[in-house]
Amino acid sequence: MGDRLKPCWRWNNCVCSEEGAAPIHGIEPFAVQGDPEIVFARLKVLVAAMERTRVVDETDEYLHAVCRTLLRFGDDLEFRLCPTEGVIHVRSQARIGVFDHHVNRQRVEALRRQLASA
Repeated sequence: MGDRLKPCWRWNNCVCSEEGAAPIHGIEPFAVQGDPEIVFARLKVLVAAMERTRVVDETDEYLHAVCRTLLRFGDDLEFRLCPTEGVIHVRSQARIGVFDHHVNRQRVEALRRQLASA
């Protein structure tokens, strides 16, 4: 993991909040209200509790999980905490297929709502 999340491929199966993402892939980062480390820790708990989801890499400022779809396909879900910007950047991408029927966008927005209400 470097200073940025991986860019989305050219297909419509990915969302990413990092600057430079194509408009079709763009999504807002998670705004951090309060202590960034506490907010990121809450996000980690929410992700770990998701159905069919396994955390595969985790540091103080990075989280990578693999989410299995109902058909058992793997989607990569990544977060990068940027305390100086007051945001958590996010990337969610299907590993297979060129169109994900907005599953990745819906997953990210559901997590955003959960984090806001946690």
